[in-house]
Amino acid sequence: MKDVLQLEISLIESSPKIWRRILVKKNTSFYKLHHIMQIAMGWQNYHLYEFNVDGYRIGEPDLEFDDFQENDKIIASSELTLEQVIDRTKQKFDYEYDFGDGWQHQILVEKFLPIDKNLNYPRCTEGNLNCPPEDCGGIFGFYNLLEILADKEHSEREEMLEWVGKNYDSESIDLIGINSKLHLLDKYINDWEQRSDDKP
Repeated sequence: MKDVLQLEISLIESSPKIWRRILVKKNTSFYKLHHIMQIAMGWQNYHLYEFNVDGYRIGEPDLEFDDFQENDKIIASSELTLEQVIDRTKQKFDYEYDFGDGWQHQILVEKFLPIDKNLNYPRCTEGNLNCPPEDCGGIFGFYNLLEILADKEHSEREEMLEWVGKNYDSESIDLIGINSKLHLLDKYINDWEQRSDDKP
């Protein structure tokens, strides 16, 4: 396997498809991949997540609840790297973010590439459309939200505009901004970890 994986991330049931193409090193942990995907897609990392790779559940184990089924334990995302379970192109695996809204993503392994010394990794190279707002009720709630925003006569439009923010643009994608954040990935991870530690 070459040292870089080219992955396509697609938000399942989005139409037109909301997707990103990223480049990550093969020794990237799934914990770090989770944070890379949060930045690339545009999520805010408020909720739990889980990867499913060939039947293996990878996430952040809850010792209180995950111990009761020996064969259904979650593997700690910090203890597993991509190269340990990804071994072929066209391999697909799943990522769910926010078990309430249930944002389902499919990740496709497109290519294995050599490291380009002129590039920073991880990197987002392409994509389409903005990420849905957090806590909008899943994919169907998102499209209902877009319908309300598009209807200037809708009774809930002003309320939804106030909630989502008047600058929200469902069609925008800021690759420069995404890659600026990915360049500071360790800082963002530290900030998110600190936010989690500060929760009561």
